Amino acid sequence: MIDDPTEPETQAFDRRMLEALVCPQTHAVLSYSADTHELISRAASLAYPIRNGIPIMIVDEARKIE
Repeated sequence: MIDDPTEPETQAFDRRMLEALVCPQTHAVLSYSADTHELISRAASLAYPIRNGIPIMIVDEARKIE
């Protein structure tokens, strides 16, 4: 199947994953932002993207937040 660039990059994220995932940099608890489809680490001020329903837990892929 060919990726359609008009399709959203994210799929449904299973929020139960939050119980098992922590920030790879600080090991702090993450929160889910439904608006941006990201996992937020307030301790590290980073937002980890979720692509195709899969959290990308790589610090270099995270977006810096205020």
